[in-house]
This record gives sequence, C-alpha cells and structure tokens, in this order.
Amino acid sequence: MRRLRQGNSAVTVVWLLCALGCLVPPLVSSILVSSPAEVHASSGDTVKLSCAFTSTSRPTSKMTVDWSYRPQSGGPPQTFFHFSSKAFLPSDGQFAGRIEWQGTPARGEASISLINTTLGDNGTFTCSVRNPPDVHGSPTSHTVLTVTPKAISIRFSDVAVLLVFVLLPSGVITLILIVRIICPKKKRSQSKAYRSPIEVTEGEEYGIQPPGVKEKGVSCCDLYLMDSDDEEEYYNIDKKPPVDEGYAESQF
Repeated sequence: MRRLRQGNSAVTVVWLLCALGCLVPPLVSSILVSSPAEVHASSGDTVKLSCAFTSTSRPTSKMTVDWSYRPQSGGPPQTFFHFSSKAFLPSDGQFAGRIEWQGTPARGEASISLINTTLGDNGTFTCSVRNPPDVHGSPTSHTVLTVTPKAISIRFSDVAVLLVFVLLPSGVITLILIVRIICPKKKRSQSKAYRSPIEVTEGEEYGIQPPGVKEKGVSCCDLYLMDSDDEEEYYNIDKKPPVDEGYAESQF
C-alpha cells in the first residue's frame, strides 16, 4: 500500500510539472528596428538616414544590416548596402561613392549617410536588421526621403559686414577731409556787406589792387570750390575798365 501511494504521488508531481510547462510560454528572441518616418533635405546636402535596433540577444558576427531603396515613381526595392562584420559600400549604380557607414552594432546603431543628395533620390529607404537567434519582432523600418531644390540666398560674412558698415564710411570721410585740406574752400569776405557807391576802401583808390602788389592767380581748385557769387564777382573784376584817377578825384 505504501509503495502504491508513493507511486501515485510521483505521477501526480510529474503531471503538475507538465501542466505548468504548458502554461509558461517558451522564451523567444525578438528584435525591434526603428527609424524616422520622414527626412527632408535640400539638393547637395549630406543627410543622415538613422536606423536603431534593440534585440534580446547581444549582436554577434552573424548580425546583418541591409539598406534598400524604392524610387518615388514606384517599382521593386533595390538593395544597395550590406553589412556583415564589415560594411560593403555600393561600387556602382545610383549611390556609388555617396554612402558612408555610420553604424555601431554594439550600441544598436545601423545608420548610414547619403552624400550630395539629388532630386532623383526621392523615395523610400528601408533598413533591415537581423541578429540570430532573433526570429520575431519588427526587423525592418521605412524612411521617406524628400529632396527639394536648394534656395538661392545671399549671405554676408563677418568680413563683408565690417567692410560695408565700418571701413566704407571711414574711407569716404577720410577722402573728404583730404580734399578739404588740399583745396580749402575760400571763405566769403565780410567786405561783401552793403557799401555806398562812393565809399572807397583801401586798395580801391589804386584801381583793383595797391601798386607793387602782385595779383594772385586763381587755381583750378579755387574755381571749382568757388561759390556762384564769388565766381561772378571774379569775372566782373577782370572785365572792369580802368578807372581814371583824375575822374575819381573830381567826384569829391
């Protein structure tokens, strides 16, 4: 009887273990790949196509990364980049010489960079990561790249701003000062005040200038800077006929 009871107890324990094993699901490895849904760039830019992944298993030498491209006009996707222990860059085709590997598998990074983007690069880029024994999850992720023409803009550098707003006005002011020093403007004499027609000032009793005083020549610079009144007076003096000394004395 005791042996029978012990046998029944062993069967019961085995049956309970089996039942618990059926209720607990087995551990399954999974991987999750994520990337931005949209990326915008201008023609000629270098754009980074980000791709990150998480896995329940540590990356091994069996891990692979594939990037494929589907044009905006449609058609089947074409794989142009492959990573397996090292990066295999495209040697021909649309992306030859324009792809740089930016990934670090140990940190869950599988990104690439696209150099000198063009309008023909518009389309969908797909990042696919596999890390055996991961067999479940989301091993792929899609990014839509939109490339627009580069806007023409004029940008002033710091040197240009310095030249326009500092050096240029300083140069103009310096040039004006030099001209004024070389050709000083003749000041208008206070003798232009109203005088009586019979009033004689010093020097007029001898005509235009006192005897023995040489007439000072007028330079081109003086004529250029001379006022209109000064210029008229200058020409009137030259055309004034000689004054008869006896006639002048008879007026008194």
